[in-house]
Amino acid sequence: MIMNFELKTLDLHAAGTHKTDALIILVSAKDKPAKSVLAQLISDARKSRDLDESPAKFLSIWRPQGVTAPRVVLVSSGDGSARVLRQAVAAAVASLKAANPAHITVCLADATQNRLQAAAQAVADTSYVYTATKPSAKASDLKRVVLALPSVEQTKAAKYDFELARAQVAGVLLAKEWGNRPANHATPTHLADVAKGLGKKAGMQCQVLGPKDIEKLGMGSFTAVARGSVEPLRFIVLQYTGAAKTVAPTVLVGKGITFDTGGISLKPGPAMDEMKFDMCGAASVLGTFEALAHLKPTINVVGLIPTCENMPDGSALKPGDVITSMSGQTIEVLNTDAEGRLILCDALTYATRFKPSAVIDIATLTGACVISLGHVRSGLFSTSDDLAHALFTAGEAALDPCWRLPLDEEYAEGLKSNFADVANVAGRDGGAITAAKFLQRFTKDFPWAHLDIAGAAWKSGVAKGATGRPVGLLLHYLLGTQKVSVADKAK
Repeated sequence: MIMNFELKTLDLHAAGTHKTDALIILVSAKDKPAKSVLAQLISDARKSRDLDESPAKFLSIWRPQGVTAPRVVLVSSGDGSARVLRQAVAAAVASLKAANPAHITVCLADATQNRLQAAAQAVADTSYVYTATKPSAKASDLKRVVLALPSVEQTKAAKYDFELARAQVAGVLLAKEWGNRPANHATPTHLADVAKGLGKKAGMQCQVLGPKDIEKLGMGSFTAVARGSVEPLRFIVLQYTGAAKTVAPTVLVGKGITFDTGGISLKPGPAMDEMKFDMCGAASVLGTFEALAHLKPTINVVGLIPTCENMPDGSALKPGDVITSMSGQTIEVLNTDAEGRLILCDALTYATRFKPSAVIDIATLTGACVISLGHVRSGLFSTSDDLAHALFTAGEAALDPCWRLPLDEEYAEGLKSNFADVANVAGRDGGAITAAKFLQRFTKDFPWAHLDIAGAAWKSGVAKGATGRPVGLLLHYLLGTQKVSVADKAK
């Protein structure tokens, strides 16, 4: 789905004569628009109580007199916050789905507090239709989206935020699209091909390592997980260089289990199809690099994606097996369904060679995190208070929130083993934390954070599908690491 976003200056008077298939007007109680046809429509709707201040309450009007657009949707933006604005735009765009417009225009009062990003993401998310393996699906006709601000000064000041919005939409779309594809259409080789495509863009490089390369590196933990599948593993190394080579990079590590049966510790059958989403951490890294290619910020970023399937054939890893990780630490595998941490630990060890400023791994790691935080916030663990604070702040700004959980040393007690340096699982209690404690053993050489996105990466039920999270959070965090003045941003 290719969607072109444009930024324009349109006050309500100009919006009334603007040519578009549908005009969405965000209405706030504090707005006092100058006299115009649209201002009168808003006033009349309020007086008749057809439009109130309830967040996302909307009123659709067909061919209002004196307005060029055939469809006008007035929608309440409540308190005007980015969070409510996103809900409002989503409701308005959803109301237009039956009409399937090719061109819509969204009029905002201002672009402060990431409102442009919220509006653009809401349009993209609401109009998204998955078609890759469903030819019967009716793709959205929406190709052009105008985001409008009421003054020239506001439009000029919003140029950087607009570019950020466009980049984030592109990144989330890529992550969502590959997260949604079934495992036979999104193998480790397919993900490697996506990464190779990204590696051809300006400032990007891509290297893909195969089974023999991984064996030479001593990644025994990663290799052990992959050996039960006929699909060959891939280890993807993406590099974005936007700053001097002397600037230490941020390393993103994405879990790329393209399908997780649980291995010999086989999962229950119901909802096992959703284990195609177990590579959403990898997809979020790919999506973040797509966004970086659009923005070209002055930072250095490395993306590491260990990707394979977790399958139960005759050569598969067994409960009780002891394997040797790249770090030299031995691991007793008590449960083969705790495989994500086994591929991530070798990637975390590999990250050391880049002498990173920080390493962030992103993984659909534990059902326990879903029990803890539900589907609203990703779980955040970190050995650095500064890094944790920066990620939390980025998540709030991107409307892609996370919540920090503890890493007390006592939680590691359950990982002790009689037969190896560490076991890959502890008991049921605090499962998300003990998983993080396992990963922490491989992160002593750098500031580290772990994002458990098991509850945030996809939706189940009628709305089943990948969300593209946490591309927004990662992008906002990375942009916060570059040294750019406010004046530079406005250029």
